[in-house]
Amino acid sequence: MASQDWFEKDFYAVLGVSVDASQDDVKKAYRKLARKHHPDANAGDTASEKKFKEVGEAYAVLSDPEQRKQYDAVRQMARGGARFTSGGPGGGGAGFDDVFSNLFGGGGGGGNVRFTTTGSPGASGASFEDIMSMFGGAAGPGAGAGTGFRAPRGARRGEDLTADVTLTFKQAVEGAQLSLRVDDPMTGVRTVNARIPAGVRGGQKVRLRGKGRPGDHGGGDGDLVVTVHVEPHSVFTLDGDDLRVTVPVTFPEATLGAQVEVPTLEGQTVRVKVPAGTPSGRTLRVKGHGVKTSKSTGDLLVTVQVVVPQRLDSSAREALEKFAAATAGEDPRADLVARARRDVPGGGHAR
Repeated sequence: MASQDWFEKDFYAVLGVSVDASQDDVKKAYRKLARKHHPDANAGDTASEKKFKEVGEAYAVLSDPEQRKQYDAVRQMARGGARFTSGGPGGGGAGFDDVFSNLFGGGGGGGNVRFTTTGSPGASGASFEDIMSMFGGAAGPGAGAGTGFRAPRGARRGEDLTADVTLTFKQAVEGAQLSLRVDDPMTGVRTVNARIPAGVRGGQKVRLRGKGRPGDHGGGDGDLVVTVHVEPHSVFTLDGDDLRVTVPVTFPEATLGAQVEVPTLEGQTVRVKVPAGTPSGRTLRVKGHGVKTSKSTGDLLVTVQVVVPQRLDSSAREALEKFAAATAGEDPRADLVARARRDVPGGGHAR
């Protein structure tokens, strides 16, 4: 917005505050109107959208003490109240109209001076930019530090905001549509609808484009950066796009082989074949029961854990003793000892 537009715009009226309103009053008025007319609360309402931009434009000027001072001076000039004095001895000074009449061929009487805000070639009178240049600078965008009137800041992107959300394990795996409460010191508390993608991890940050603080003068809105926390599950853990689960099996099932029921995150079960001779700790893969994204689908990784019985009745004990006698010649630790000896420095003569 060029400085000459200030002649036609009453930013105090836009915010509904008096010209002597404090900075706090200006901020409170802006926050109230920004919440009322924010696009998220008035989807498709062009009048509210226009009002929202006007409110942001007014606040950008009145919230900046330097720009507000310049704006007040320009408004005073428009009402004919501004005067420039020479500062010489005796307090003699030239009126604002006298200065312009001398500059633009008016002599001392000076009632015929006029200027335009268009700056078009051939226009009668001096343009606003021409007038400002007489005092050391230009009035348009990009005005130098020497001018008495500085143009407001141009289009500026809104700041990013942050939020935290805690998901259940199932929501993290499957994705979730959430309503997030965002407390912005500038625009107040508002609700933002957000889609959290499937497979999000604890501590991961999700960026929601355009859900942050509104931009100034047509600048784009900032983003909302959401830090995700995930509640642990009592059965499943996440490993990339795969889900992991540990399934207990009996010694006979692991030794002889079996079909066992394994739970899924969907609340159902799948039958998994445990091959004969499966050792404790071996992982079996069940296709297609992991994280489902637009690009791929993970698997369910089933880790077998052989359960040692805590109590045996007499018949079970007798059977187990017979099994121990039948396999007495086997040493499951023989290979372990051999590998340990190979790693002893100097050839491995440890006893």
